[in-house]
Amino acid sequence: MIKNVVFDFGGVLVDWNPRHLYDKYFGDSEKSLWFLDNVCTYDWNIQMDGGKPFAEGVAEMVEKFPEYKEAIEIYHSRWVEMIGGEVEGTADLIRRLKAAGYGVYGLTNWSNETYPFIRDTYPIFSEFDGIVVSGDEKLLKPDPAIYDCLLGRYGLKAEESVFIDDNVANVAGAMVVGMYAIQFQDAKQVEDQLRLQFELEF
Repeated sequence: MIKNVVFDFGGVLVDWNPRHLYDKYFGDSEKSLWFLDNVCTYDWNIQMDGGKPFAEGVAEMVEKFPEYKEAIEIYHSRWVEMIGGEVEGTADLIRRLKAAGYGVYGLTNWSNETYPFIRDTYPIFSEFDGIVVSGDEKLLKPDPAIYDCLLGRYGLKAEESVFIDDNVANVAGAMVVGMYAIQFQDAKQVEDQLRLQFELEF
């Protein structure tokens, strides 16, 4: 019986995408895509999600690609421009789940330097019963340890919890520790699965 629903944030609750910034900066979507595929890559960004200070990560990348110094530095200084707002429907889903008595929790790969911005900007973050941020824990999904951190900290049972994430590897990581999981496509698809597959009533 599911009692708790655990949400990822980026791509599920908040539209975080570096292209929101770099398409504007370069004025060319192809240049933007090349830069994010070759300079400020996903693998580089995940280091900050894991707790590396942005100042250190930026300095390392500037040393490697000095010709892109300004473009690299704005990854941090203009980070807020990577946020495109809330993902449609998810905040409403969370509020309805909570109103129906389910526990709602957050588990996110996010830098502890930039997370406070979204937490303080969007009221939905105050409605979670508990949140674990990778940058605070120095752990990253899909490492089983970060799911265990959430479960242990808030006294949750894995078999009573369903995890929602847009990243298939993170979905698999939740299942490794015994949680149920749904790969996010949109809020309606998740709601349908919660009702039909897990028989949640809200």
